[in-house]
Amino acid sequence: MTLINENYLNLQGSYLFAEVARRTAAYKAAHAGQEVISLGIGDVSRPLVPAVVNAMKRACDEMGQAATFRGYGPYEGYDFLRRTIAAHDYVDRGVAIQEDEIFISDGAKSDVANFQELFSSHARVALQDPVYPVYLDTNVMAGRSGAWKGGEFEHIIYLPCTAENHFSPRPPQQHADLVYLCSPNNPTGTALTKAQLQKWVDWANEHRAVILYDSAYEAFIRDKDLPHSIFEIPGAQTCAVEFRSFSKTAGFTGTRCAYCVVPKALKIEDEAGNEYALNELWLRRQSTKFNGVSYIVQRGAEAVFTPQGLEQTRQIIDGYLDNARVILEALHKAGFAAYGGKNAPYVWLKTPQGINSWEFFDLMLEKLQIVGTPGSGFGRAGEGYFRLTAFNTPQLTQQAAQRIAAFTF
Repeated sequence: MTLINENYLNLQGSYLFAEVARRTAAYKAAHAGQEVISLGIGDVSRPLVPAVVNAMKRACDEMGQAATFRGYGPYEGYDFLRRTIAAHDYVDRGVAIQEDEIFISDGAKSDVANFQELFSSHARVALQDPVYPVYLDTNVMAGRSGAWKGGEFEHIIYLPCTAENHFSPRPPQQHADLVYLCSPNNPTGTALTKAQLQKWVDWANEHRAVILYDSAYEAFIRDKDLPHSIFEIPGAQTCAVEFRSFSKTAGFTGTRCAYCVVPKALKIEDEAGNEYALNELWLRRQSTKFNGVSYIVQRGAEAVFTPQGLEQTRQIIDGYLDNARVILEALHKAGFAAYGGKNAPYVWLKTPQGINSWEFFDLMLEKLQIVGTPGSGFGRAGEGYFRLTAFNTPQLTQQAAQRIAAFTF
């Protein structure tokens, strides 16, 4: 008899966003004709900008000509895109990242989920609570979590992020091998300062830990004092990997393109104490299990960094941030305690009157016909909270805000 990977049996419930979709579909089926506004799953609503579309059209034309046709591309991505990313996102910010430390992929979610494969199944994992589910679930699948006891996994180190600590995780007292950080944060919408990140970098170097840093929403940062990259922090290149995405920056949620940065100075050891560069191990993994991102998509991603692309995508991000402002104002008018939404596309609110997160989901859907995401789906510290996103259209966001502002209990 063929045996299953029993680690999958430790996964708790269905995937969060699948359950949100299931409940929403059931409500719509039972209430035909009612307009339901989604402020739940973080998909974008604006189309690709002209600079990107035109670049992809030119690339399509190239693929239709024998002289310029391309088959399999480099596993780590085309040089033209890696070089552009290195220059714009790092060197221009005074960060010495080389193009051969950048790996192009089909999504930050894929990268974050897959990168843990490079580490021992015995590695101790620390992560923020609440947390983007992929960080936790992929380590459960890999067998690092231990048993589910008392509402948490016994071998996972949870870093509570609450209003009391301004949703900013602090380094743990005990040792951890891997730490997942996300800033600007999904789901809380808050961002870590340079001083806070410096404490993490110093701690990681002292403990010889690796920080897996998800900065998929860095393009939403408007506060000039906030870092856009962990590599702006001294010492980060010996302890951190950074994940970024074009999904929210440039609307590539359906087009699929992202990248991660793995510094060559970052090394880990085997049980005998021999050192290995994570950069080389990740290339080995990608060349074995990944065929790369299409030439057409990478040309589109390159166009994001042109003067036209930067201006066009910034206008769209500014629009999403304006949506977040509208949602925040409506929540405050209705008397909610709400956070985030200023350097991120997420608004994190405290549910009223002790209502739990899923009860509040049902209440919002039934009373206001608004879909959000229950905070408890992001972890135990998310119970009693609720996430709204700013990715819908301005018109529907305004309608949702009007419903929220008029809400009474």
